[in-house]
Amino acid sequence: MSAPAPSPLAVVDADTLPRQDEVLDPAALAFVAELHRRFTPRRDELLIRRHERRAEIARTSTLDFLPETAAVRADDSWRVAPSPPALNDRRVEITGPTDRKMTINALNSGARIWLADFEDASAPTWENVITGQLNLMDAYARKVDFTDPVSGKSYALKPADELATVVTRPRGWHLDERHLRFEGRAVPGALVDFGLYFFHNAKRLIELGKGPYFYLPKTESYLEARLWNDVFVFAQDYLGIPQGTVRATVLIETITAAYEMDEILYELRDHASGLNAGRWDYLFSIVKNFRDGGAKFVLPDRNAVTMTAPFMRAYTELLVRTCHKRGAHAIGGMAAFIPSRRDPEVNKVAFAKVKDDKDREAADGFDGSWVAHPDLVPIALASFDAVLGERPNQKDRLREDVSVTAAELIAVDSLDAKPTYQGLIGAVQVGIRYIEAWLRGLGAVAIFNLMEDAATAEISRSQIWQWINAGVVFENGETATADLARKIAAEELAAIRGEIGEEAFTAGKWQQAHDLLLTVALDENYEEFLTLPAYEQLRG
Repeated sequence: MSAPAPSPLAVVDADTLPRQDEVLDPAALAFVAELHRRFTPRRDELLIRRHERRAEIARTSTLDFLPETAAVRADDSWRVAPSPPALNDRRVEITGPTDRKMTINALNSGARIWLADFEDASAPTWENVITGQLNLMDAYARKVDFTDPVSGKSYALKPADELATVVTRPRGWHLDERHLRFEGRAVPGALVDFGLYFFHNAKRLIELGKGPYFYLPKTESYLEARLWNDVFVFAQDYLGIPQGTVRATVLIETITAAYEMDEILYELRDHASGLNAGRWDYLFSIVKNFRDGGAKFVLPDRNAVTMTAPFMRAYTELLVRTCHKRGAHAIGGMAAFIPSRRDPEVNKVAFAKVKDDKDREAADGFDGSWVAHPDLVPIALASFDAVLGERPNQKDRLREDVSVTAAELIAVDSLDAKPTYQGLIGAVQVGIRYIEAWLRGLGAVAIFNLMEDAATAEISRSQIWQWINAGVVFENGETATADLARKIAAEELAAIRGEIGEEAFTAGKWQQAHDLLLTVALDENYEEFLTLPAYEQLRG
């Protein structure tokens, strides 16, 4: 027997993990290498285009619907492909990383969909990347059961017909996977996550009556959606499965994508399932793109920017109308509350807010929504059950009453709220605490009873940057300055040390997190993504 061909990809600077070869077998690596050869050059061009568009926004302080794609928006005849049965009812979706415990709990949660996340809820250590793939492979083979060695609690899957349908989220186009290289160059994380998952699971999922379904993050233009569509076409041909088997839901979580929703669905029309309203990344994108735009683009405290803010309501209503006009699902935003086991009064207040939020989304025409914790599934389910009844969705509600102008989508100053001193403290607290956990390999972190991920860390550090550069004066008379941010960060670091004790503080990555937050929040040159410099410091 001849020796197997050498791997086309090199695994570098990574400890060998148990069962790693099951994920990185030669055939899977050959597929990922081919994805890289074919599509990374276009990825690179599109990242350059992002910078060019950002420069144009800096020059004009405005955005508009694209004149070159007006015909796509005006054509009422086209629709996305019909929804497969497994994605027809999406009334509640739970999100979370792909660790083994979460895999079982999410599948068992009672939600219709589990967003299995390799992106914002997962710090991309090599262990998380590989074991996340293994956990999904094991779940489809019903070999994912385990007993927690600390608590002794056993976890097992419910019967197949009670499990959530998996929709996997790969990393965004801007992130690379440094541990997999081709001819000395890192492979895009998006192609690694997509390629390994698709190669190992697509045919098995078809046998199970489902399919390879994806959430696409951080999309900034219809050309990026076109690239994903070409990836899907190639991948389906490569494995010999029918075209249209892949389904993709695109997160409209960048301000530029909000002006191209029709076009994004059109590019993916044979593979599109819907669009999702991603709140925190959307606000982060507004700050990032309009950071030179003056006082009218200064956001108040993040918790003051509710989905009822006029510019946010314009965005969500346009999303529902666009989706339903094209036969796609409209999926609402995140309920991030984490129930307290010690304070029922906190839960009561938070549950009421979650109910109001989900009631509003269901009444507005959304077909489903996100939650971060299994205890929120029944609340969201009740809101959508009340509107949908036995219907799987409400795509027949065309929302022809909605009319949104280009200016309304960026009318940040229509919100009657201002940045506060406590808001600055909160941004520093969340930033330090989240980054510290991320540097230890945790991407979804409960902080002050909210599930925080990379998107909330991005908005936290971006608001610190924006308020300082705008010279915001808070209600207590203090001006946002770099020195004030440093003072608050030092106080927070001392408070954490007192809260957790010297031993735990020393064992953590608190000083490193403090320093990184201040770097990305205070540097004159705004860092495009927090996760880029953070990844350079992430070990493993």
